[in-house]
Amino acid sequence: MFTNKLKELEAARANLALLEKSIETQVSRELAALPAKFGFDSVAAFVAAVTKAAGGRRGRKPGKAKAAKAAKAPKVASKKRRKRAVITDAKRAEVKKMVEAGKTGQEIAKAVGVSLPSVQNIKKALGLVKKR
Repeated sequence: MFTNKLKELEAARANLALLEKSIETQVSRELAALPAKFGFDSVAAFVAAVTKAAGGRRGRKPGKAKAAKAAKAPKVASKKRRKRAVITDAKRAEVKKMVEAGKTGQEIAKAVGVSLPSVQNIKKALGLVKKR
């Protein structure tokens, strides 16, 4: 009885594989025939027409709620991003002097012209911070 069920299972799996293969073949044929079905002479022209019909966008369009929220929200002028600070040996030496003078990290950052995390990274690299 157990072996019969195993044989049935193997036969069902083989049948499933055949069905999947036939469906894959049929889908491939239908997709290849789509451009001609809609009057296009090439796949590239068909894809261009579909892209144009979709508005040239990829992915989903925003929902109504998201679009309504965006329409109500006032436009805020975005801040310009700061340029990346170049950390030189002179800046490191200046940070070291200011730490030894007892300045805070925020004061050092303003004086040297780098961000507070950069000051903290410099202090860590120089071994000027205590381990927790």
